[in-house]
Amino acid sequence: MSTSTSIQPAAGPGRATPKGASPGPGPSFFRVLNSEFIKFRTLLSTMILLASTAVVMVGFGALSAWGTGQFADQAASDPEAAAAIAAQGGDLAVTVPTSGVSFAQLILGSLGVLLMSSEFTTGMARSTFAAVPKRLPAFVAKLVVVVVSAFVLTAVSTYIAGLVSVPILDNFGLKLDLASSQSVKLLLVTSAYVAAVAAIGMALGTLLRNSAGGIMSLVGLFFVAPIAFQLIPGDFFEEARKYLPGNTINPLTAVEHVPDTLEVWQAALVLGAWVVVPVALAMVLLKKRDV
Repeated sequence: MSTSTSIQPAAGPGRATPKGASPGPGPSFFRVLNSEFIKFRTLLSTMILLASTAVVMVGFGALSAWGTGQFADQAASDPEAAAAIAAQGGDLAVTVPTSGVSFAQLILGSLGVLLMSSEFTTGMARSTFAAVPKRLPAFVAKLVVVVVSAFVLTAVSTYIAGLVSVPILDNFGLKLDLASSQSVKLLLVTSAYVAAVAAIGMALGTLLRNSAGGIMSLVGLFFVAPIAFQLIPGDFFEEARKYLPGNTINPLTAVEHVPDTLEVWQAALVLGAWVVVPVALAMVLLKKRDV
């Protein structure tokens, strides 16, 4: 009695992939995401930068609460100070928890640069892309980790800064309601903005493959360019200044529309474009360049 042995054909073009086999080279995206998260949380330098961001935001929140209280006391006896408060509009205390956002965007934006540029400066990129030959899953996984971490850390730090600021403001007779719609809006919008800056930083780190160059480009874009555009005379620079990424946060968080600034939807589109374009360009070049 003879037995016949069936031979399964190898998977190839036009043939179905055998059950249980990998659909392509490299691990699944969720494994890559888990790997990037492990790399992220096990680096001492990353933890130091995250802790520094939290300390800076909480510290500046407390300092801003004290300064706001002093300013409010001065306004009681100084008509000019009272007029300055009235000119700002809205609740003066509501912006106190987010007063450290400028430093948070610098630190987390630089972290975004370092997480990608260090892959190339240390040679780690060879191991990363050998494990993930398609490259883009590794880039997207790292981007997800950076953006989500920046958003969560900024939101938590802003809320803690608010908790610290409440008793300080109470001493000056000022009230801060962390559950108000404006406070919640500021927390969410500010966190999304810092996450966007971190994404831009990671794109710059991918494009330049140099930590110093990426960080300097980030600083130039968010801190130097707005000042330069303000100092250079001419209608063009005055109008172009509105479209710099660092100047989109004010229209997004304003209680009422401020004259000579972008509308909320315009500011959101501009910030989105500043994120999408560099990230898309970084993905294209990452595929084309040698490691």
